[in-house]
Amino acid sequence: MKHNSELTRFHNCFILRDSKIIKEDLWVRDGKIANPEEVFYVEQNQADVTVNCDGQLIAPGYIDIQINGGVGIDFSFDSENVEDGVEKVARELLKYGVTSFCPTMVTSDKEKYSKILPRIKKKQGGKHGATTLGVHLEGPFINTAKKGAHMSELIRNPEKGLQSITDMYGSLENAIIVTLAPELPGALEAIKGLAALGLRVAVGHSIASLSEGEAAVNAGVNLITHLFNAMLPFHHRDPGLVGLLAATLPKQIYYGIISDGLHTHPASLRIACKTNPEGLILVSDAIAALGLPDGDYRIGPQAMIVKNNQAYVAGTNTLCGSMAALDECVRVLKKSTECSLEYALEAATLHPARALGIEHKKGTLNYGSDADFVMLHPESLQVHSTWIAGECVYRKDGV
Repeated sequence: MKHNSELTRFHNCFILRDSKIIKEDLWVRDGKIANPEEVFYVEQNQADVTVNCDGQLIAPGYIDIQINGGVGIDFSFDSENVEDGVEKVARELLKYGVTSFCPTMVTSDKEKYSKILPRIKKKQGGKHGATTLGVHLEGPFINTAKKGAHMSELIRNPEKGLQSITDMYGSLENAIIVTLAPELPGALEAIKGLAALGLRVAVGHSIASLSEGEAAVNAGVNLITHLFNAMLPFHHRDPGLVGLLAATLPKQIYYGIISDGLHTHPASLRIACKTNPEGLILVSDAIAALGLPDGDYRIGPQAMIVKNNQAYVAGTNTLCGSMAALDECVRVLKKSTECSLEYALEAATLHPARALGIEHKKGTLNYGSDADFVMLHPESLQVHSTWIAGECVYRKDGV
């Protein structure tokens, strides 16, 4: 993407920086956040372009690390038009303030992985859509007892450790996160191997005890996939994976949470963010029906039905993903927990960036960071416009 080398000043705005919302101009050049002190006092330059933001709030662009699809596209199903499908969803996400995302593949057969995974390339965002950070591989190395919407006949054990993983997926070049159940045979060796390759490893769809979860963290895990969903409920004698939030661990553990008003009760949201505030990451877990009406859809090989804006495995009462985009999850979190506006926004920006190790360029408005940001109404948090590398890539009609 060719960056605009003009110096742009965003004026009359509030910005989120260092966990505070401040009244301050935002400066952008060459696709990066610029330091105004260098501009004024060292270079003695003035802005080439000034944008009047009319009192809007500027936050870093949202980062969605778990999304299954949208606008009719399921990342795990259509193996013929992969690139077009990913780009269609990437473009749709701009209207929700999402500037980076991890396309997520649910449990599939080996042939699907070989056809789809090599074609979901990591790609810088722009007017064509949000940045593709890498694929989140959720399954098939999960526990059938907590399969959720995953098909049990496709679920496998990673008995040979990393070899089982690579035998199933093929090349991991395009992957960024792998979710597995740590109690499975070979799982700890697989975790060590994946972490050594630089991938982020998450535990989920699991009946692991707390001690098994702690062993997984020591082996290389730093994420929990959709906390509370598809895992053992909290028990006072063995809190399971939920207990990792309060365990004594050698590093920060991050956890995705689906704050769509359906998957997670407001009290559960409050418990999580009060127990481990730094680790909370909002994820949409959105499905192919995102942005579309009720009807019949798919999530990977599984048929699903959307009724009253809620998605279920066809013929069951099993939830299978969300109909909410990440901007709605931010609003729900703030309303449900009465947390600060700064915290709600950082749960969709700074926290996922830290979990992926990209906070030096994504998830903040720090000087030198990528100029990926969203302009929001300061009270309703409705998205007015979305910007990638300092370029407006989406503007709401009438704004």
